[in-house]
Parts: sequence; C-alpha cells; structure tokens
Amino acid sequence: MSYAEVNGINLYYETHGAGSPLVLLHGGLGSGEMFGANLATLAASHQVILPDLQGHGRTADVDRPIDVRTMGDDIAALIDHLGLDRPDVVGYSLGGGVALQLAFRHPEKVGRLVVASAGIRRDATYPEILEQQGQVNAAAAEFLKETPMYELYQRVAPRPEDFPRLLDKIGRYMAEDFDLTEEVRALTVPTMIVAGDSDMWPVAHFAEVFALLGGGRRDGGWMGEGRPEGGHALAVLPGVTHYSMGTSPLLAAVTLSFLAEKS
Repeated sequence: MSYAEVNGINLYYETHGAGSPLVLLHGGLGSGEMFGANLATLAASHQVILPDLQGHGRTADVDRPIDVRTMGDDIAALIDHLGLDRPDVVGYSLGGGVALQLAFRHPEKVGRLVVASAGIRRDATYPEILEQQGQVNAAAAEFLKETPMYELYQRVAPRPEDFPRLLDKIGRYMAEDFDLTEEVRALTVPTMIVAGDSDMWPVAHFAEVFALLGGGRRDGGWMGEGRPEGGHALAVLPGVTHYSMGTSPLLAAVTLSFLAEKS
C-alpha cells in the first residue's frame, strides 16, 4: 500500500503478485475492491498495480473536476513514477474510460489494453440509465447511505464527509456529452473490448466499437489471418451485467487469454 505524488494528486495504489506489470482501473464510486477475487486471479501471473482514482477509495479528492482525460494523465504519471515499461492496462466502467484516454494520449506507455463495460458515445446508453445518471448529485447522498458504495467510501476514504461532493462531480461528469468515435478509430494500442450481454449499452454498441478497430468485417480465417490488424478483439460475456462485470471470473479469463497473445 503506497501513495504517489503525481500530476497534482496524492494517488493511492497497491501492488499485488509478480510477473509482467498490469494496471487495473476500477469503476465509478468504487475502488480496487470492485474486482473481488479477480484481483487474486490476475496477480497469480502478473504484477498488478491497483490505483484508487481521484476522489475514490483512499485517494483524496482535489480541486478539479472528475475528468477521464485528467485521470488518464494521472495513470500515465504513475506509470512513469513506478518506472514501468509499457504495462498492460485493464479498465472497468469509469476505469475503462480512463484506460481509453491513457491509450489515446499516451500510447507509448501502454502494452495491451482491455476496456470493459465502457461505451464510447453517451447517446448509445440506454435512456433509462441516462435518466438515473441525471439524479446523481449531492442530494442523493442520503439515499445512497444504505449501499455498498457508501459503506466502502465511509470505511476507507481520507475524508468520508466528501461523499456528497464526489456525487456532484460524478453527476456533472456523466451529464457531459461525449463521442470517442474518431479517437477509437485511430487507436494504435492492441485493444480488447469487453461487454456483458446485459450491459449498460446494447451489445450492438460494443460491436460498433469493435468495427471501428477493424473487427467483425470478414471471416477470421483458419490461421487468424482475417482478424483485425493490430490484434484487437471483442468479448461478450454471457450472463454478465454492468454491475457484475468487475467480479465475474469470465473477465479474468478473457483478460488473461488476451494478454497471453502479447509478443
């Protein structure tokens, strides 16, 4: 358990296991605990670096918005701080957005990328989810006090009283429109898109993301010669929702398979 002063933030991180480095990025209103037993599974063959993102877990908030671009820069600075050579990166939900920004803005720092349960267009999100996201603000803090998210925050946050402030920031972040189509189309880091078959976005959206990477356009061929250039991949996990993705053993299984392709 350590802290790193990077990019203007005192970033908490843990290191588990040994082997090739793997940075694991959690989802919104959570921490590394969101990965459950998958952490041990991944750490059995990798050195897992598990940061708590800005304002989450044991990392205190700072006077700036919640912005996946800035948080991507935080992780780039952490990679430099730890002297890591192109670690693989796995991001889930909000962490998936951070992982994408890391790969967009600092591709030279990333080996392979796994982006789980993270859409690339806000308007592709199910309408009822957008309605729920619109209700996330400081006023919801009292309602959320009976949830695991609040219990975690109260247990580990440096300033538990900041929870309403975090909700305000997360709410403003989710209200912003975004479309990463062109950035994904230009992605150079070998990337696997992972979705649950009952995720926050339709499966068709994740197929659309894979198509931007050159996937799903032709037969893969006997020897895989028809797969997308760059080694990109798509995994749709059966029986998995947005909320069970982090702890599903299927996430660890497809991640380890994809990372094993690294030359």
